[in-house]
Amino acid sequence: MTLGRTGHNAKMRDSRMPCKKSAFTFALRLMRDASHFGDTSFLPSLHRYLLDSMIIIAYIASLFIGLSLGILGGGGSILTLPVLVYLFGIDATVATAYSLFIVGATSLASIVPKARQGEVDFGTALYFGAPAVVAVYMTRAYLVPLIPDVILETASFTLTRSTFLMLLFAVLMLLAARGMIVGKKASAPATALPTWKKIAVILAEGLIVGVLTGLVGAGGGFLIIPALVLVTGLDMKTAVGTSLTIIAFKSLLGFTGDLGQYSMDWNLLGLVTLVAIIGMVIGTFVSKKIDSKPLQKSFGWFVLIMGLFIVGKELF
Repeated sequence: MTLGRTGHNAKMRDSRMPCKKSAFTFALRLMRDASHFGDTSFLPSLHRYLLDSMIIIAYIASLFIGLSLGILGGGGSILTLPVLVYLFGIDATVATAYSLFIVGATSLASIVPKARQGEVDFGTALYFGAPAVVAVYMTRAYLVPLIPDVILETASFTLTRSTFLMLLFAVLMLLAARGMIVGKKASAPATALPTWKKIAVILAEGLIVGVLTGLVGAGGGFLIIPALVLVTGLDMKTAVGTSLTIIAFKSLLGFTGDLGQYSMDWNLLGLVTLVAIIGMVIGTFVSKKIDSKPLQKSFGWFVLIMGLFIVGKELF
């Protein structure tokens, strides 16, 4: 059994090269098989129809990246990597870089309204964000390129870098899903901790979240928000706004570590980001009209299913 996709050794990777496991691969295989039977003049038109349909679905999914961010205050990054890999057909390693830009830019667009409402603690964002930015940049610029294209190979299976990153991301999805479904129990903020201990905890978690963000391109809001509430004593709204600020800057600055590593498709990247920002604006408006708590639990079940799907797709 073979796990994962074949890697590429060139330093400048073509970000537009489709994955072997992209969503329309199965349909294309069916068309090739159909060439053995009678008239095949319909195949070019069918090919274009399938590709156009998948692109439309991919951009609709991109809209939901922003919608989840606007309505729930997070979760957008949980959708970004699967959309890029399975719908747009981008290699997983390159997709993690794209995810950093998309998540960072979409989060950045949400900062201004939250700051105007006094829902951003910039001091805490600086303490948490500074080590996270350094960790993301170092991970993208130095650690990810060191991961071999083939991590483990035996007579029975091969574990590639792309598969490893997707499996790691799936684990984070399952952890995030659990938090959304079970919900967070009310806990007293750690106000008894001395200030220096609070800062130390924030710096340490910033480094950990930064490394994880650098590896899989996820914002890490499901890790950041609880830390801000429990350690610093921020209320939930301020924690969400501060978390988005941290995610925006660590993701965008971390993305710069990839600029010398890959050949970016800026047209695709810009369009997906624009669609996600539009979704975020719509989601922010809708969030004022509805109770987001029931939606969060439903979204958690969706994330759980997606995480299990990724595990199954990458391993089998």
